[in-house]
Amino acid sequence: MSKTIDFYFDYSSPFGYLASERIEELAAKHDRTIVWRPILLGAVFKVTGQAPLTQMPLKGNYSMRDFARSAKEHKITYKHPENFPIGAVAACRATLWMRDHESENISKHTTAFVHAVFQAYYVAGKDISDTDVITQLANDIGVDHALLNSAINEQPVKAALRKEVDDAIALEVFGSPMMIVDNEPFWGNDRIEQLDRWLDQGGW
Repeated sequence: MSKTIDFYFDYSSPFGYLASERIEELAAKHDRTIVWRPILLGAVFKVTGQAPLTQMPLKGNYSMRDFARSAKEHKITYKHPENFPIGAVAACRATLWMRDHESENISKHTTAFVHAVFQAYYVAGKDISDTDVITQLANDIGVDHALLNSAINEQPVKAALRKEVDDAIALEVFGSPMMIVDNEPFWGNDRIEQLDRWLDQGGW
């Protein structure tokens, strides 16, 4: 049986951010390893016909309240970004490059990088669509910014992101966050408690 939690997320997803701040504690409790799987919801929405929550009639204002309320419930710092939603292609490429790097000196920084990008956007209000911002965040946690800048513009890394998104859609990943454990999908920050119970009980 796999001992991982596949954590699918878009950096432009507030609920993805909130769940990213909570999933590590759950993973440690159940002796699981998190596999960070960045995706682009824009590509997913082309399949589902959806749109960002804040742009949907009736749901838009509610979603803004829910983001803030959910953050307060779990005591997570949250400031809704002025530029929202935002493209995070460079951040996604960087995440995959780190995660799959053959050198542990690079791959070991993946989790810290995921948190750094999310917090840069939802706490500091930085423009995470800016490659310079992304490379500086990486540099701050010990990954050379010039090396990363070169890597994310290479075709293999671009192809890796396309494949990650395509594979996610093939697995019927339709939102952020979505967590898959032993082939069982759980969608949403509000499903973390259910995931915890599922693992406690071995399913039902």
